[in-house]
Amino acid sequence: MTTLRSDLLHRFLSLAGVFALGASLSACGSTMERLSEVGSGPRLSEVQNPTQKRDYQPVSMPMPAPEVAYNNANSLWRPGSRAFFKDQRAATVGDILTVVVDIQSEKAELDNASSRSRAGAENLGIPTLAGLESSVNNILPNSVDPSKLASVDSSSSSSGTGKIKREESINIRLAAVVLQVLPNGNLVVAGRQEVRVNFELRELSVTGVIRPQDIRSDNTIDWDKIAEARISYGGRGTISDVQQPRYGQQIFDIIFPF
Repeated sequence: MTTLRSDLLHRFLSLAGVFALGASLSACGSTMERLSEVGSGPRLSEVQNPTQKRDYQPVSMPMPAPEVAYNNANSLWRPGSRAFFKDQRAATVGDILTVVVDIQSEKAELDNASSRSRAGAENLGIPTLAGLESSVNNILPNSVDPSKLASVDSSSSSSGTGKIKREESINIRLAAVVLQVLPNGNLVVAGRQEVRVNFELRELSVTGVIRPQDIRSDNTIDWDKIAEARISYGGRGTISDVQQPRYGQQIFDIIFPF
């Protein structure tokens, strides 16, 4: 038993050491970055091709069967065209369009309550047992009643209540670039902006799949027309830093089981 406890303690300390080492390396990189920005605020990242990032992955989605387009003889009208003149809306890789994110008064309210109770009783006795019940007192004390050998009572109850109230309001206009044209004509778009005000850096990003038909004539599209939309609005800097728990406390909250 002592060897088993020692082995378990050794494994626990090894695991804790791995967590502490990873946290230290991550914290060291973050700390050095923050120290290099003292007096100047967060630095803006360089403009680069999104497809060259290490975490970039081309989108692959189910495609319908290809359709063959036929030209009409002696006609200026092209099949699938919206107008006689060239469309100025985003349509090919590298084109830019504006994504409008307008989430107003999105509310969600949940109110739940539950209760449960249970009670049970069990009795066991041997009033008669082939005349041997009179011999019980020879084995057990005289105070034992054979008809009441065992009695078990149990009861349990629980109750719970929960309530969630949430309200959001977001208004963002963000330029995005067409990264891919899928075989069915849909466009994969992604956009990212960084805005620094004093010592606070705000980051905005959006990505998803859109239909060219949903792009308005002013080359904008609403966020609810984007499939697989990923919209992020956050930041980092002095204010964001003091609003977050220290990394040691975050690690403690993750690994502490109680």
